[in-house]
Amino acid sequence: MAAKSKAATASIPGSSSKRLRMRGNWDYLIFIIPVVLYFLIFCYTPMYGVQLAFKRFNPALGIMGSPWIGLDNFEKLFHSFQFLRILNNTLLINLFKTLISFPIPIILALMFNEMRSERWKKTFQTITYAPYFISTVVFVGIINLFLGGENGYLNHVLEMIGISPLPFLTSPDYFPGVYIGSDIWRNSGWNSIIFIAALAAVDPQLNESAQIDGASRWKRMIHVNLPCIMPVVIIQFILQMGKMMTLSYERILLMQNSLNLERSEVISTYAYKVGLINMDYGFSTAVGLFNNVINIILLLAANKIAKRYSSSSLF
Repeated sequence: MAAKSKAATASIPGSSSKRLRMRGNWDYLIFIIPVVLYFLIFCYTPMYGVQLAFKRFNPALGIMGSPWIGLDNFEKLFHSFQFLRILNNTLLINLFKTLISFPIPIILALMFNEMRSERWKKTFQTITYAPYFISTVVFVGIINLFLGGENGYLNHVLEMIGISPLPFLTSPDYFPGVYIGSDIWRNSGWNSIIFIAALAAVDPQLNESAQIDGASRWKRMIHVNLPCIMPVVIIQFILQMGKMMTLSYERILLMQNSLNLERSEVISTYAYKVGLINMDYGFSTAVGLFNNVINIILLLAANKIAKRYSSSSLF
């Protein structure tokens, strides 16, 4: 009966047909409600506070009652003597993180896909996923345990082979490498899941045909599997470009100290210290808005380039 009613509503032309189809599929539409509520409550409702970027916020007056100051908060950011340094730190860390860490989940997914033993495959997948579920505080504690000062485990190993201890956490020059390396350790396994799922959707007949033609496992991986998941790779790269100004400021704050501040101070930590600690909420909102605008521009640019030179894009 339900199939007949849906077929009947589909035969009615115009907007009334759409309304009737929606009524006929009300049970499916219910499943969309939690998603819609999530985005309304946590994504769109907070956008009401974006106006703080253009106001001198006074808690007694509230958001609407606070006086407008135009672009003063943005001028304060751009004229800060630290602005160029923190912008440079943010972009350099993210650029090298993208160039170094982005290909690693793809490589891991291809390696897992080629493993013949399901037992070892699941074991190694679990090992690479595990760091993602460690809390940030514990994660930074592990980093300090291995790299912290002369008592760090890695420096003990270096001393055993005749190398002097290295200031991994106290030298500005080492900070980007430590942060990027820790990011690879924590997120690579988890980020490989989507590529593993994409590889599972590759038609097995393609690999069988290549094998019949004499292609080795390496050639099948390069010329069959990798091209098949390339649309997913492009989409993930576009999304990564949309986060070029975003860093895990909690981890950076915990790894930060007065000795490495020259390279560890980024836009998000600067906004936290100057904006939130000093209760200058308008300024911190302006910094966040500036970050989001740059991220949107980079996202649109990456999407346009991908759309021009490939068949895959977000929109």
